[in-house]
Amino acid sequence: MPLYEHVFLARQDASAQQVEELTAQMTGIVETLGGKVVKMENWGVRSLTYRMNKNRKAHFVLLNIDSPSAAIAEVERQERISEDVIRYLTVRVEEHEEGPSAMLRKADRDRDRDDRGGGFRGDREGGFRGDREGGGFRGGDREGGGFRGDRGPRRPREDADVPAAAIED
Repeated sequence: MPLYEHVFLARQDASAQQVEELTAQMTGIVETLGGKVVKMENWGVRSLTYRMNKNRKAHFVLLNIDSPSAAIAEVERQERISEDVIRYLTVRVEEHEEGPSAMLRKADRDRDRDDRGGGFRGDREGGFRGDREGGGFRGGDREGGGFRGDRGPRRPREDADVPAAAIED
């Protein structure tokens, strides 16, 4: 039988239990039409790149399916009817990916980076915020430099009536 990867997005305001019920409903459709769901991954609530049907976030669910095309057609028909499903995408693949999907591996990598600290967030040591000794973009008020406070001594404007000695810091 053909192999498919099917991803659907459910509304953000749907509860996790409703998303699980929706996933169980789609799995039931596949199984009644002679197929099976090899793997199911819930990627959680993620931000959308752009608004879809007035939603900025959605629940993402991946199903690896081994079934005839009639089962996929019925799953997609049910998702078009459902008000909870924002979008869906089905792709036929030659073989299913072993282990966790790329999205789950990315989530693990991001969690590992958060544990290490530093980086662009600058909440810990360094980073671009420069609130510590390192300077950075906002660190000009301290000795570290930065872009705000390291302008050097002021020079008088040529058209000013004030003598240069009065402007010196």
